[in-house]
Amino acid sequence: MQEFSAQLLRLKTAIASADAVVIGAGAGLSTAAGFTYAGERFQKYFSDFEKKYGFRDMYSGGFYPYQTPEEHWAYWSRYIFVNRYTDPPKPIYRELFDLVKDKDYFVITTNVDHCFQKAGFDKKRLFYTQGDYGLFQCSVPCHNKTYDNEELIRRMVAEQRDMKIPTELIPRCPVCGKPMTTNLRADDTFVQDEGWDSACERYQNFIAAHRDGKTLYLELGVGYNTPIIIKYPFWKLTAQNRQATYVCINRGEAYCPKEIESRAVCIDRDIEEVLSALRE
Repeated sequence: MQEFSAQLLRLKTAIASADAVVIGAGAGLSTAAGFTYAGERFQKYFSDFEKKYGFRDMYSGGFYPYQTPEEHWAYWSRYIFVNRYTDPPKPIYRELFDLVKDKDYFVITTNVDHCFQKAGFDKKRLFYTQGDYGLFQCSVPCHNKTYDNEELIRRMVAEQRDMKIPTELIPRCPVCGKPMTTNLRADDTFVQDEGWDSACERYQNFIAAHRDGKTLYLELGVGYNTPIIIKYPFWKLTAQNRQATYVCINRGEAYCPKEIESRAVCIDRDIEEVLSALRE
């Protein structure tokens, strides 16, 4: 507990003294907020799919080879609805926003659930690198554009029967007529549209503007699926700036290279616990 108290004090000091805060968020942050993909939450929303198809978590259901597009979109519409258009069970994103809202901040995240914007973060200070559950794209893709899917997803959820949506609701590309898919980075068909490019540019400009000075790189719930997006760049940026501080909060994976450990705070605790302690 003494070590945790000391880490919290260093974290509070780093936040208070920072001229800029760069938040890097991975799946662990949404998990801490209650967006779990198995167990009770899976049973609540997908017990009928489990009974029929045999999978036992939402992630596996996303890869199941459904025989018809009506079945495919019955699953995916429900999946998108509960993970994109409902709020997470715990207010962790709002608590994080309260922590940095008066700072010059920017967020880069591999999460695709849009929780940052729903919690109040400025849309112009967010870079969703891996896509958004709330967007469709052509599956080919025949053109470089994405489409908001909220209205259609809600209809699919409301009108599906026996784990199938009405055929007329199957989304098709308005240009080539091929099936639409969700704008998620899975292979080289991922569409980086004008909004993605603009967000990337704003992020790069923010990083360039704060390469020097008291910059806090706050990494939350980032694992090793895609470390080159957040983790490795944060380490490098901290090493290059003697006034920078690197913070990693992640249960079971909180560490950093020796080269920056004197300017790092690595907390091996649940994110919810740490944010709660910061408020006290």
